[in-house]
Amino acid sequence: MFRGANKVTLDAKGRMVMPTRYRDRLADRSQGRLVVTIDRDQCLLLYPLPDWEEIERKLMRLPTLNPQARRLQRLMVGHATELELDGHGRVLLPPQLREFGALTRDAMLIGQGNRFELWDEVRWNERRDAWLQEEDLSSGLSGDLESLSL
Repeated sequence: MFRGANKVTLDAKGRMVMPTRYRDRLADRSQGRLVVTIDRDQCLLLYPLPDWEEIERKLMRLPTLNPQARRLQRLMVGHATELELDGHGRVLLPPQLREFGALTRDAMLIGQGNRFELWDEVRWNERRDAWLQEEDLSSGLSGDLESLSL
């Protein structure tokens, strides 16, 4: 499980150092191999390769005659790129994906269980603050979420 918010820096070549606390889990889970793709919220999603392969199989089983399913396949699978941690624990993010996420130097890596979200730090702070200020966080929650007690 990946959890927590981590401030990370991208170097001039677009490399990001994976925080040390995740490296062993990534090595065990995927031999340091990851997949990065785009998300509707204009951040990037990073998955250990085995977790991505499971999601990719589910995506590709969606009915291709459904326009929403095709869009999701095009966006997520079409932008999926394999990455590998180098000897220094870095991954090189492709320029077109950095551009999509508006990633320059300062970024936030947010653990989300089986994956990470990678956000431009300013965009992350703006979105997080907006989410926290929403008047009623419970409006529109499904039955499963309404019964969740934190």
